[in-house]
Amino acid sequence: MKKMLVTGSSGLIGSEVVSYFVQQGWEIYGIDNNMRADFFGPQGDTRWNQKRLEATYSNFHHQEMDIRDRHAILEYVKQLKPDAVVHTAAQPSHDLAASRPFDDFDVNAVGTLNLVEANRQTNPDVPFVHLSTNKVYGDAPNELNLKELETRWDYADPEYYHGIKEDFRIDQSKHSLFGASKLAGDIMVQEYGRYFNMPCCCLRGGCLTGPSHSGVELHGFLSYLIKCNVEEKKFNIFGYKGKQVRDNIHSYDVARFIDEFLKSPRIAEVYNLGGGRGNSVSILESFSMIESISGKKMISEYVPKNREGDHICYISDLTKMKEHYPNWDITRNLQTIFEEIYAAWEKGRK
Repeated sequence: MKKMLVTGSSGLIGSEVVSYFVQQGWEIYGIDNNMRADFFGPQGDTRWNQKRLEATYSNFHHQEMDIRDRHAILEYVKQLKPDAVVHTAAQPSHDLAASRPFDDFDVNAVGTLNLVEANRQTNPDVPFVHLSTNKVYGDAPNELNLKELETRWDYADPEYYHGIKEDFRIDQSKHSLFGASKLAGDIMVQEYGRYFNMPCCCLRGGCLTGPSHSGVELHGFLSYLIKCNVEEKKFNIFGYKGKQVRDNIHSYDVARFIDEFLKSPRIAEVYNLGGGRGNSVSILESFSMIESISGKKMISEYVPKNREGDHICYISDLTKMKEHYPNWDITRNLQTIFEEIYAAWEKGRK
């Protein structure tokens, strides 16, 4: 049986990868130390997800380990000898990074280096999938010509109708410290691919979401927004008139793309991973969608100051992904995503 190492296995994408590949017959070894609870408090705790995976799948094995522990990571990968590595563990908040810069960089950059070097030392032919972020582009997308519509901002130039391509510039912009640490890891993975000819890719995620997301205000916009609606709590809108746009991709479609990549891995590739224009939505539009599902009015407060380095409009261009892997496409539309997250928050996670 093939063995897969998944970091951040109790998180949104990690747990989806575990569930997906367990059902494909893989033996899954998950690394997670619930650092999200340390970052975000009790609301960010992912132990419930770890316990769910352990109770559901006999071929899932949890390993309590910190990816910053270089010796432990090198030894574990050497002993395990995985057939694939999917690295989803991260400090995911650009707000939090500013208050905890050492933790942010050590997790996102150093932790990634530890893993990709461990993979090289053990078996450089094993594919390595790194969950990066669209924040590697900094706030450069805000320099595009934008048009203000009734409920959203949108690209004014036709060439950007389908969104941001992978050759969009990454320098001379404000990334947030989170974006900088993730970019460091992103470039490192690419360099290992080019320098050592290792199969690897960086998936520059837009808004990755789904019912297993432990959304909090500092990270997980859509999950947190829906949670606020369910619990009838106030949602703060930070700048841009609430018309800022994100494209949302269901965690299941992320796992499906990883599957396609592992079947036919490439060297040092980058992909902008999101829901594309069809799954794009603004905060104001999100309010309307969840209100129509729950029947509850959103409670919100507008904060004029936007978050540092925040995108006004970001849509992932999926053209390259579909060209390289024509069997892959989005399967979960925005309505389905909203309904699944709403049902998960309604049900509770006891």
